[in-house]
Amino acid sequence: MGQSPRMGKSMSEDTHRDPHHDTHSETYAELAAVGPYGVRPGHALITMVEPHPGHEYAYNRWYEDDHYYAGAMAMPWMYAGRRWVATRDLQLLRHPEKSAIAQPVTAGCYLSTYWITDGRYDDHMRWTVAINQRLNRDARVYRDRTHVFTAFQDHEATVYRDGAAGPRDFHALDHPYAGLVLEVIDADSAQQRAELLEWLRARHLPRRLAGSPTAMVTVFRPTPLPGDRMTYVKQVEGVDTRLTLLWFLETDPRDCWEEHFTGLAEAVGEKGLGRVELLAPFVPTVPGTDRYVTDLR
Repeated sequence: MGQSPRMGKSMSEDTHRDPHHDTHSETYAELAAVGPYGVRPGHALITMVEPHPGHEYAYNRWYEDDHYYAGAMAMPWMYAGRRWVATRDLQLLRHPEKSAIAQPVTAGCYLSTYWITDGRYDDHMRWTVAINQRLNRDARVYRDRTHVFTAFQDHEATVYRDGAAGPRDFHALDHPYAGLVLEVIDADSAQQRAELLEWLRARHLPRRLAGSPTAMVTVFRPTPLPGDRMTYVKQVEGVDTRLTLLWFLETDPRDCWEEHFTGLAEAVGEKGLGRVELLAPFVPTVPGTDRYVTDLR
């Protein structure tokens, strides 16, 4: 009796499939049917990176042409992203001069921000660790750069200037905002951070947003990175005491910096609930181009 075509396959053909083609498609159908799938940005990845001198062009092309997609947007539950850049004149606006985040305070000229679906943090982390290990094995990780401030974060609050009008926080990384300010505040304890958060949400941010070019501020708290993270990314500091704020601007930050951001750190410090360790303005990159690369140094 002759063998069928299926029986004629070797054991190695049947069990050692090409990993580039065996996608386990049936698993995707099962996963799509379970778990939360709302639009709220329950979590974020916020990463500020400094390409090493002489590697600015190569780093930018690697990140835009490969890593932004294969290392971020193609992953499950990471549903929005945007890159930002600080040219030298924007770097010089940063303060405080002695920052617990960036040494020197001008370090970290590129910022990437990503939203992750609420309730999907653990699912996303399982994937991101595995895919970055694979990218590393396949030599698709650019080495000549330093992670100045990289942390996954949990969403705590969003404060809007215009109430119910205008884009929501889940639109923020797709809406064409003209600038972004990264603010990192450290409290002395977890209890003090809770008080700081309430003061920011109820009093400080509504006052600062009124009549300003900032449409919204999102507030996050950092979460620890997994133990099997990539070795070039240091463990997150301030997990119990830090808040990270993203100010989304409708104008270029250079045009409103003095009027709307001078004195911001002092206002926080005077309340006695925390210290601003970084206040850093950025403008959006132009995807697919090397615009601003010559203006980083």
